[in-house]
Amino acid sequence: MPLGKRANMEADAESAHSKQMKVDTDQTWDTETEEEAMDETYQISDVYLDTINRSNLDFDFEQQCSVSLSTTNIYACLVCGKYYQGRGPKTHAYFHSINDDHHVFINLQSRQAYILPDNCQINSKSLNDIKQVISPQYSKQAIASLDSREKQAFDLQGKPYLPGFVGLNRIKSNSFMNVVIQLIAHVEPLRNMLLSSGESTGEQQDVLLSKLSLLVRKIWHAQKFKAHVSPHELVQEIVSLSKKRFRLDQEGDPYELLIWLLNTLHIHLGGTRKRNSSIVYQAFQGEMLKKDSKTDRKMPFLALSLELPPKPLFTNTSLDDPDDRAEIPQVSLMTLLQRYGSAQPEQISMLQLTKLPRYIICHIKRFNKNEFAVEKNPTVVNFPVRNLPFGQLLPQDTREMHGRDTTYDLVINICHVGEQLPQSTPDTAQPDVTAETTGSGESPFMVYIRNEANGKWFMLHDLQVKPIMPQMLFLSDSYIQVWKRND
Repeated sequence: MPLGKRANMEADAESAHSKQMKVDTDQTWDTETEEEAMDETYQISDVYLDTINRSNLDFDFEQQCSVSLSTTNIYACLVCGKYYQGRGPKTHAYFHSINDDHHVFINLQSRQAYILPDNCQINSKSLNDIKQVISPQYSKQAIASLDSREKQAFDLQGKPYLPGFVGLNRIKSNSFMNVVIQLIAHVEPLRNMLLSSGESTGEQQDVLLSKLSLLVRKIWHAQKFKAHVSPHELVQEIVSLSKKRFRLDQEGDPYELLIWLLNTLHIHLGGTRKRNSSIVYQAFQGEMLKKDSKTDRKMPFLALSLELPPKPLFTNTSLDDPDDRAEIPQVSLMTLLQRYGSAQPEQISMLQLTKLPRYIICHIKRFNKNEFAVEKNPTVVNFPVRNLPFGQLLPQDTREMHGRDTTYDLVINICHVGEQLPQSTPDTAQPDVTAETTGSGESPFMVYIRNEANGKWFMLHDLQVKPIMPQMLFLSDSYIQVWKRND
């Protein structure tokens, strides 16, 4: 072979080999670059995740930017716990990440975490506990097992608490709201409905229902960062939706709030005047017959109001009593309930129970408002804790239709304590400038709740939660009671 031709062939082979080496080198460089980028991203997010301080996180307050006060597209800094708007350039969260060197943020609506200012999305299972604290989710199996679970949980400081039996912050004069919220959170049908709402309580649903659902889900959450919950968002929504009928600057009447809240939830759940048209009516609505001289007509009811005997004007005092205290009258609950019974004496107008709901709300009317002030009736009401025979109030024919399920157990007991009296505010009333506005001193309302898992009783007085003996139920002035039917 000629030398020139052979040299050309060798040059062509060397050129082809060099091109192939270049292609292989380029492919290897691309692969190594992608792997290094993935490793670098993982390492960066891993380092930043170590800066999260869970003890600074509190998601109970209004989702509002701490700079612009906007309520849209809010992110929480997982380092300091403050709220900021947006995550793109020139947003408050973006500037906070640069100025304060805080880089981990989470969107409070989508619960998606990001690294700022790099705008890098984080998909780490280590953030699942934070996402659950923001908006707890429950499966059907978890909801069904709530009333059989007795296991204690612990917060970040190691403080033990029982899920469902946690304190609520007293923001100002809102103890009357706290006891009603605890009542709603422990009536099984309402509680299960609110717990199962989950992600459905978004923008398409009513705001009140969404905030109530979120608060109840936090109350029953078993992985809290702190062993109490703040009802801040729900309280603000109640004040706004009721047009300041219920306010924070003075203690209101928990019975008025309870009836207003039940009726409002019934409407927002699509309920009508028909029986069992909402979960509220299914749980609480009963029926009575109103008899008068002209006609007899059936009336639905959500609660039974019980009139106490009038407070005596003159009482006998004991000379041996150093406090010179008057004798307090006593009456049994069944005596008060005879107002709705079949054995009551003939009157021009009378009420007769005909259908008993699954839950019966008894309102003991302790407060009488006159032209000058609100007066409290201190009469002691005696009642059994279990097997109260509401069936004895029914007519004989109706009693047979109900069968044996006519005895009820006490599950919730709201009491009034102290000297501070609730202020009843009409729908159209203006704020009273003479009303108490400090919220200081002892809260006037507390609630006793029975744990369905073991039958033990707990006293919840704002942030204070402690187990009690059943005999302690009679030491306070009962105001609202919830009785559950023994099915």
